[in-house]
Amino acid sequence: MKDVVIIGAGLAGLSAGWRLRHWDTLLLEAGDRVGGRIRSERRGAYWLNWGGHVFAGAGSSTDALLNEVGVTAVQIPGSLQALSMNGKFIREGHIATYPFRIPMSLTSRIDTLRAGLKVVAGVAKYTGVVRKRSGESGATRQQRIYDFENDSSFQDFIGNLSEDAAALFKTTVTRSAGDMDQISAGAGIGYFSLVLGIGQGLSQGIVGGPSTLTESVAAALGDRIQLGAAVQEVTHKKNSVLVRYTQGGAEREVEARTVILATTADVSHKIGVDLPEELRDALGQIKYGPHVSTAFLTNETTARPWDDIYAIAAPKRSFAIALNQASIVRGTESVRKPGGSFMTFSPASLGRALLEKSDEEVIATHLADLDQVLGHGFADSVVEAKTDRWKVASPYCFPGRAKLQSTLMRGTDRVFLAGDFLGTLYTESSITTGFSAAQEAASLLATDKQRAAAPTLHLATGT
Repeated sequence: MKDVVIIGAGLAGLSAGWRLRHWDTLLLEAGDRVGGRIRSERRGAYWLNWGGHVFAGAGSSTDALLNEVGVTAVQIPGSLQALSMNGKFIREGHIATYPFRIPMSLTSRIDTLRAGLKVVAGVAKYTGVVRKRSGESGATRQQRIYDFENDSSFQDFIGNLSEDAAALFKTTVTRSAGDMDQISAGAGIGYFSLVLGIGQGLSQGIVGGPSTLTESVAAALGDRIQLGAAVQEVTHKKNSVLVRYTQGGAEREVEARTVILATTADVSHKIGVDLPEELRDALGQIKYGPHVSTAFLTNETTARPWDDIYAIAAPKRSFAIALNQASIVRGTESVRKPGGSFMTFSPASLGRALLEKSDEEVIATHLADLDQVLGHGFADSVVEAKTDRWKVASPYCFPGRAKLQSTLMRGTDRVFLAGDFLGTLYTESSITTGFSAAQEAASLLATDKQRAAAPTLHLATGT
């Protein structure tokens, strides 16, 4: 019997596996690689990236994992707020000035300012909501964040806008994987707070690419990770949990004292057949949006105008944002190295429009738009391009999501949940919940071990 079986070797499952590495653990991953929606590949000094790209900094669970594993992350250099729209490229500056700097009609400018004032006021309130309070648990704080403006959509919050004004807000909000009429008002406001770096922002980049972290954890865990192992069912026994799965065409099963479900909510709902009905129902209500990403490797030999820019928002394009994956390299070099790397990211409805297209069509669509955004012969410098897609990618907070949180946090006596659907900080939520599930499992295992080792005490009875 195993101490722990962890189902899912994405960031949450790997984080749990790392913290439980001193126990007898087994990680079952249905796919052919670890990392889930963390995926990058090294190319010399650069890397291609398709998934998560920014991470939390000092004092976070991410920071703790990076330090423990021995992987380096740095503050991403360069502008995080560049914008390309209607033929105008804005490199940097306060976003409140953008409506005055972008070519648009007077109506669109007024709409943008009116909605922008609402968002700014909302962010001010949100900053107070997310602030950590003395003595409170992380769960209490997370519930408060979910409760914030959770009764209506972000679209309801900002109202109907002209096309250009709506496009400006959409390109930020949809990075959450939900469209403006799908996510809650509070979640949309929270995403603007995240982008602006207010509160616990995500602004660290992993040196060598994000998969440096996931592959380093996987290397440490070794053959405890089994790929191609698709779990069919997880059921409770009296003092253990039985996991049935298929691997290599064969049906298998393994028994464990504890199980961590580190899969997406829809998979946990499907395989957790005897989880409490209320918990399974809550898992079934979690909503996900798609991602489609393309990575480009380039071979330019001279400096480019975007060398000191990391993120470029691109309203009215096939992608919401373009990300200069060479930014970390640029920030450390004294002499500009040849080459570079970019990533385009199409979430929510932008992603849905591309999901069924061939890789060649997606690459051509993204490259045409990126070439128009960047100019300076960008397309001519591309030497490699690859795309990846996730139909079930990131969970988004929808109106009414808050009421599910307390149920989702309960788990069961021997089955614990982990994943970014349990929080609002994406990669940070994955790692935090992986750590929390590992702590719960370790605590139970320690208690079981003590009980097994304790001598049986027979009390004498007399008359």
